[in-house]
Amino acid sequence: MVTESRPGKARVAGRRGDAAPGGSAPQRARTKHGRSALERTYTPWFYVPAGVIYAVIFIVPTVMSFYFAMTRWTLFSATFTGLDNFKQFFSEQALRSGLWHTIVYAIVTSGLKVVLGLLLAVLLTSTIRVRGLLRSLVFFPVLVSTVAVGITFGVILTPDTGLVDTVLSWVGITGPDWLGNPNTALLSVALVDVWKGVGLATVIYIAGVLSIPREYYEAVDVDGGGAWHKFWNITLPLSRPATFSVILLSFIGGLRSFDLIWTMTGGGPGFSSDVIASVIYKEYQAGFFGLATAGNVVLFILVMIIVFPLFRWMNSKEVDL
Repeated sequence: MVTESRPGKARVAGRRGDAAPGGSAPQRARTKHGRSALERTYTPWFYVPAGVIYAVIFIVPTVMSFYFAMTRWTLFSATFTGLDNFKQFFSEQALRSGLWHTIVYAIVTSGLKVVLGLLLAVLLTSTIRVRGLLRSLVFFPVLVSTVAVGITFGVILTPDTGLVDTVLSWVGITGPDWLGNPNTALLSVALVDVWKGVGLATVIYIAGVLSIPREYYEAVDVDGGGAWHKFWNITLPLSRPATFSVILLSFIGGLRSFDLIWTMTGGGPGFSSDVIASVIYKEYQAGFFGLATAGNVVLFILVMIIVFPLFRWMNSKEVDL
């Protein structure tokens, strides 16, 4: 009896032992349910409030803008005119020149912010003693109001009596009318924009440079390379994600720029420094609401046409550390 019962117990124990690694059916169900809960972190209903807010704040106004761009409207009525506003927008010289100035302004400001931001980041991540103070000084203009910057530089660039012309006169140079000359007005505002915004570009580049592993630079030291080899072969290619961020932010900001230009030149002299945003503002002031809305739509389409392909191309070129 004993010898017969022990194998039976052994067989029972063996069955339990066989079942133990896989677990019971409820255990397997709980494990499977746990995995599905982890894989599906949030239910679709979790996104509904954000989706509703996004639709109300962005999608609905965008669709309405496209409609009102094809009307002649006031606060109380709207008359459908088709594409007449867009035809008028591209037929007027001031509006076409504003479109061209917008593109030039965005290219100049974003290009200079990329170059200066990278060079300053390399300097401010070196072993200089006062780098903390210099980082604060470089970033300080970002914190200042754009309107205050525009008014201040409007005074500084005043012909003959302004600070810039006064300093140039000390070395025998007669400065031009920086904001009153059609050939220098837009460029002067662009340089002020670069002065104000290069601090943010520098901070982004500092984060990118500091994320590069130090072993890469040590390898260059072992191979006998100098500072130029480190910059050209390591810092420049591996800070490409930061470069992409600076280009996108600066370019979009340049396409949308208004407050600095309006404060410093008001779009003048004439239409020499007008951009799309300032032209749109003037149309609203004159009561041409439909034409101004069409200008907003043109600006929106311009930003999408330029930025979206640029964003896709930059993502395809990113470097993994």
